[in-house]
Formats: sequence, C-alpha cells, structure tokens
Amino acid sequence: MPDTAPQQVARIRAAAIVWALLLAGFGATAARPAWPDEQGIDAAPGPGAPPPAPTPLPAPPSAATSQPNAEQPVAPAAQSFGWLAHLPFLPIPEIGVDPNSGTTLGILPVWLHTNSDDQITRIIAPDVFYNPYFGYGVHARIFEYPSQDEIWSLVAGIEQRVQRGVDGEFETGLLREQLWSLNTSVIYDRSGTPRFYGVGNQSPAIAETDYTEQQELVQWQIGLNFNRAWQLQYSPLIRSVDVLPGTLAGIASLQTHFAHVLGEGTTNEVRQRISLIYDTRDSLFIPTRGIMLVEYGGIASRQGVFNDSLYTEAGFDGRGYWRVLPNTILAAHMAVRYLPETHDLPFWALSGIGGGEGEIGGEQILRGFGAGRFYDRDSFATNIEMRNRVATFNTFSTQLDLEITPFVDLARVFPRPSTNPLTQLHTVGGIGFRGVTRPSVVGRVDIGYGSEGLAVFTGLNYPF
Repeated sequence: MPDTAPQQVARIRAAAIVWALLLAGFGATAARPAWPDEQGIDAAPGPGAPPPAPTPLPAPPSAATSQPNAEQPVAPAAQSFGWLAHLPFLPIPEIGVDPNSGTTLGILPVWLHTNSDDQITRIIAPDVFYNPYFGYGVHARIFEYPSQDEIWSLVAGIEQRVQRGVDGEFETGLLREQLWSLNTSVIYDRSGTPRFYGVGNQSPAIAETDYTEQQELVQWQIGLNFNRAWQLQYSPLIRSVDVLPGTLAGIASLQTHFAHVLGEGTTNEVRQRISLIYDTRDSLFIPTRGIMLVEYGGIASRQGVFNDSLYTEAGFDGRGYWRVLPNTILAAHMAVRYLPETHDLPFWALSGIGGGEGEIGGEQILRGFGAGRFYDRDSFATNIEMRNRVATFNTFSTQLDLEITPFVDLARVFPRPSTNPLTQLHTVGGIGFRGVTRPSVVGRVDIGYGSEGLAVFTGLNYPF
C-alpha cells in the first residue's frame, strides 16, 4: 500500500524529533525494558503493526547503555559539545527529504519532562514547517511514559492544503512479564503524496500518477506471551480507505491514467491476522546480535469479520544481526508475502516495494525508489547493511555514536506464486548516515541509487 499520511509525516518529521533528542542527550535518563537473561525483546514487534504513526512512538532511553553479558563495542574517542544544555527547550531546525514529498523545512522545539529519578516521563514536540506541495503546517505531539511497562502518545497536525491527521497510540505489557501484551492504534489521516505507476515489476516511471488518500483505521495487537522470546499475536484491523483525485502540480492524477483501476473511491477492509514471533535480539531498537523470525497468515473482507471476500495472505519476515568487527554490525533482512486468494482487490492492498521504511506484512524497503513504486500480488525483498561506528560524541549525560552504513537492497513484485522471486530483482546500492543514542534512539539519512537515479530518505529508527 502506498504511504499513508502517518507514514509520510513520519518520514519527513520523525528525524527532526530524534535529532533533537540526540543533541540534547535527553538531559536525563529513562528506561526501556531490558532483560537480565534475554536482551531487549519487546512485546509489540510483528506483522500486526499498523501504518506508522505521524511520529513513531520513541522509546524512553536508558542511562544504562549495556546489559549483562552483552557484547560491548570498542568506543572511539569521545568528543563533547553541550551548549544546548542551557536552553529551556531545544529549538531544532527541521529538514526532511523524501522522493514523494519533496523537501520540508521548519522549526521543532522539544520539551523533556523528568521525574525525581531523572527518568523521562513526558516529551512534548510541536513543530511549524513549510512544504512546497502543501504550504505551511503545524503538528502537536505528546509522548507519555507512565511506567516501564506502558507508553502512550497523541499526535495531531494540519497543513494549508490537503494534508491533516490525528493518531493515538497506547501500548502496555512491554516487559512481557505478564501473560498478555496489548497495543492499540486509532488513526485518521489525509495524504496528498501517494503515487501509483500501474501494476507489475516493470511498471514504467513515465506512468507516474498521484492521488489523495484518506483513511480511518483502528487496530489492535493482542500478544499471548509464552516467554520473552515466543509470542502468539492476534491483530485485528478495521479500515476505510478513500482514493480521491490527486492535487500535485505537474503530476497527472491517478484517475486520468488509470480510470478503471480497482481501489478508486471508498473501500472498507476488516482484516484478521495471526502471527507467530520468535525474537532473540539483544535490543528492539539498536540490535547488535540475535534474530527475529515472524510467520503470519490472515484473511480480509469488505464486510463481516471472518471471511476472505477481499484476500487471504501468508508471509515470512526474518532479520539477523552479527558483530563482525568491534565497531561493525552486519544486519540482514528478508521478507516474502503471498496473496493466495484475491477478490477484486484494490491496488493499495497489493504487495508493494519502494521507500526507506518497511512494515512486516506490508510494503518493503527499496531505497532507490519512492514509496509505492511497484505493486503486484506477491513480493520479495532482502536488505543487507554494514553498520560501522566511526565517531562518538558526549552529549550531556548520553553518548552519541555516528555510524556510516553502506547498504544493498534487492526486491521485486510478481503475479503468481510459481514465479521465481530471485529473478528480475530491482537492485539499489547506497550509503546511510546514522546518529545513535543507546539503547533506543536512531536518526538516519539514507541515500540510495537505483535504475531511476538517486533517492534520499530521512527517518527514525533503523529501517529494519
């Protein structure tokens, strides 16, 4: 599915928030769940994840930058800069880049609230910005951390033209110390940047069209925790998607080139998905070793609850992390998604590749192309990164690491399960620049080169 408004806003503005936190060093500490025996396994990863929120919920960083028995990298010599410590808030310049959204410029002040133990309990991060497509806009954001086992957030924003959205997220059971974990998402968004080029692995760039997407979504992730590594997750989703005419100057509206494509107008979706998750990573946000394996299957209907009147799905997502040198982590990812049965399926529900972020059970990463570049019934993607730490800075009470990361992305879409997914792959090579505050905050800029030229993405968290 092409980027929703939450995905677009996340890609443009989440990096500004994370860089604010990085520059501040958070000025205090707060704890994300960490296990004494099994490291950093979170309750909510898996294929039930909703479309990313307007700003992905940042985990409160911890003063502890390591865990018992964890491998410790060799730290380069640290440098220090601390002039921001004297300001009551952080006035962060906002610069976002995305192939579909263009360049966004603005200012983002960030306030951090802590308790008597110097743990962050609240982050407030509004912004004012300008985008050449949609004019001036504002967002209001609040992230609340009542305990180590529970977090919630509320984000709302509006621009002069087209785009607006509201996103509420609630997460509990993060520690997986209880039998159940729960994540709830409620989203309304309207986005004017999604693209459609037709269906197929060779859809031509000259066929580019734009459309406005409006959706309302409610999703739950209900996890049954066998232990900290194994979880059985049930993820129901209710969504209504409206595909409306595009508004971007110089780009044809979808309805002018694909007048009879399935998915135009309003489509309702009720999806049921079951996932089996095995996760031994030493950290959810900044893993250095371990694997995460996810197998999932589901059905989706236009009406009713348990029927396949829209599609059935099955897929696998795997990712692994290995320390190959003291300051170098090899990260690898592979995902495949099949739609065995489809019934008048809207184009946005097909398997897609493109963009700088992937979703388990959804669109996959291909950093030489914008989001939503290729669509078909099934998809395959694999990504490899060498995450090299090259410098370390002391930012107040926290250490900031600079990483330079060469990467390779390979992906394709295809219409039949019998197709060999390893043929006719789109290939992208590139380099990423990341700012990392352990154990949980990553800001990144990825520059990829594919058959259609350069693409630049900014964002929050590692791409996988």
